[in-house]
Amino acid sequence: MHVPVLLEEVIQCLDPKPGRKYIDATANGGGHTKALRDMGAEVLSIEWDPELAKQIGAVSDSYINIVNVAKEHGFDQCDGVLFDLGFSSWHIEESGRGFSFLRDEPLDMRYSHSGRTAADILNNYSEEEIARIFKEYGEERFDGRIANAMVKARPIYTTFQLVELIKGVVPTRRVKINPATRVFQALRIEVNHELENIQKGLEGAMKVVRVGGKIAVITFHSLEDRIVKKFFHKSKLIRPQWAEIKNNRRARSAKLRVAEKI
Repeated sequence: MHVPVLLEEVIQCLDPKPGRKYIDATANGGGHTKALRDMGAEVLSIEWDPELAKQIGAVSDSYINIVNVAKEHGFDQCDGVLFDLGFSSWHIEESGRGFSFLRDEPLDMRYSHSGRTAADILNNYSEEEIARIFKEYGEERFDGRIANAMVKARPIYTTFQLVELIKGVVPTRRVKINPATRVFQALRIEVNHELENIQKGLEGAMKVVRVGGKIAVITFHSLEDRIVKKFFHKSKLIRPQWAEIKNNRRARSAKLRVAEKI
């Protein structure tokens, strides 16, 4: 089950009330949307993955199109926009698209059903380009070594194929996390154009939020947080309490940044 992170902090910062309008730009499992509605606010829920959007009754679209979606549904000049940049537990546990290195699934990693898959990238990009993706998006120290092994082992179609290749070239005694973690992160970012989409989404949010309204963004790794921090210039940084981290491991790396439009 998807448990929304920093829920109490989001509610406190956005201060939802009857008569106010909010956009949940990354609905995921719908937890934040439900909480905002429970406080009496109107919420426009957007979810890029069409299967997940259908399950939770959200608008199926990408947040890079937030301006058009907001206007279409009467949410331009809203009171706040929320971005939860983590992916849903549903993607790991039920989608079957290869988001987790703990499950043997096809290397897809797309939130939508369009564009290149992770397997397309591994089997068609040059060794240099693959190494760049691992280094830039995963901050992987063994980027060149892993990329070289993958090119030699082509074709690669499943998560477990990829995991075994990584284990074969990364000295596990020198890494504190699963050696596949950074590679899977990098591939997911490349497949879904996540970093460039964050910038576009934030620019769009600024256009649909009224003066005095707020934009709240939950990030899960430093690459995302740098973009948000730079865009906001000034923002309030909030981290999860220990009690939440203890009950929900996904929260341990979460950061919430909130800025007010002036």
